[in-house]
Amino acid sequence: MLRSIAIALLVLSSPAVAETQVPTSQTEIQLGFVPVVKAVTPAVVNIYARRVIEGRASPFADDPFFGQLFQNFGAQRPRVENSLGSGVILASDGMVVSNYHVVGQATDIRVVLNDRREYDATVLLADEESDLAILQLTGAEDLPALTLRDSENVEVGELALAVGNPFGVGQTVSSGIVSGLARSGTVTGNTRGYFIQTDAPINPGNSGGALVDTNGRLIGVNTSILSRSGGSNGIGFAIPATLVRQFMEQARAGATKFERPWAGITGQPVTYDMAEGLGLARSGGIILSDMHPASPFGAAGLNPGDVILSVAGQEVNGPAEMIYRMTVAGIGAELMVTAVQGGVQRDIAVPMQRAPESPPRATLTTGARAALPGVTLSTINPAVMAEYDLPLTASSGVLVVDPGEIGARAGLRAGDTLLSINGAEVATSTDASAALERARGRLALDVQRGQRRLTMRFRL
Repeated sequence: MLRSIAIALLVLSSPAVAETQVPTSQTEIQLGFVPVVKAVTPAVVNIYARRVIEGRASPFADDPFFGQLFQNFGAQRPRVENSLGSGVILASDGMVVSNYHVVGQATDIRVVLNDRREYDATVLLADEESDLAILQLTGAEDLPALTLRDSENVEVGELALAVGNPFGVGQTVSSGIVSGLARSGTVTGNTRGYFIQTDAPINPGNSGGALVDTNGRLIGVNTSILSRSGGSNGIGFAIPATLVRQFMEQARAGATKFERPWAGITGQPVTYDMAEGLGLARSGGIILSDMHPASPFGAAGLNPGDVILSVAGQEVNGPAEMIYRMTVAGIGAELMVTAVQGGVQRDIAVPMQRAPESPPRATLTTGARAALPGVTLSTINPAVMAEYDLPLTASSGVLVVDPGEIGARAGLRAGDTLLSINGAEVATSTDASAALERARGRLALDVQRGQRRLTMRFRL
């Protein structure tokens, strides 16, 4: 009997019996990713980018005062910065998505496919805030591309594969699961948004690579990790594919700058204590604290003090989530917002629109006769507020776009808001320029800088 069992085991383990088969069910796919990897990796590319930075060796180069005194100190030393990352082919004609921090400011981009074909690339659309960039490969055609999956259907616990070029060792695939959704405020740098969290190992060089499901569909673009050592600790973040689709559509339409719908509101998450005071059954949602007069939410009937519970049928628990929902809907769409007003729950349709250019920004540069010549000014309007990320408290006044040489030496900074000049309020760039030309003997500027209000006084 034992001899028969041993012979049977030898037969089962022999090479003649072993056979590689394509998985035919979800269960079999979970046991082996070979078919998925073969389908996905041709559409994931390696990106080599570089930019040349012209700069002086002077340690005072960035100082507005000493930089002028030592402007000829040291010789020009061009510096080359190289970056290595990954990308995902979105269309057969060579449209590729990657991270802004990989290619956003590059002057030379080279893309290498999995089959070792190489292409030059140009940036069609890039956005630092979202950390996304759309590239076009020169002369590419009939390339393999990934299908984008609706990120709203992604669930925690799904198996996921991360594909990229970590540490420049070559294309690598790592596996894990979707660990969390609706992650915001967890990524460093200038990136702000809404992320998919995964424990699939992501390392430097994986940035811009693909996070795919077991059907080979793109669910996100790998962007960053949380790590003290610089290596993967199992906490990685990917930008949802739904947002990538919005970038792709705007790039196809010829946009050179990514546009988001404008909200014109501020708010904060509703905590447990706040929910009790507002008469809500549970915590969650956003309570509106301030609203611009031109806000589409205000035009739709919402007011400060109202609580937004969901947008487009999806619960929102913070401003980043709501902005994400608005962004993926796109300008021209209409979102259904569920809100609580005076204890009554209502569904309100809110149009998604651009920040209005009213009043006109009327950008100008002060002339030689002005007390501060060479200062570039713009009238603040909703479009200016959105472009320069100004708070709603800075909804009026004149923005200092560029302080110029003399303005910088006087202490002005780009992003400052001029409220009044010599005691007279200024509402437009024309008002500010005229006031600077009239100034004689003395100059007093009331300036809003972030959360601080400053008064600058000068003798002329």
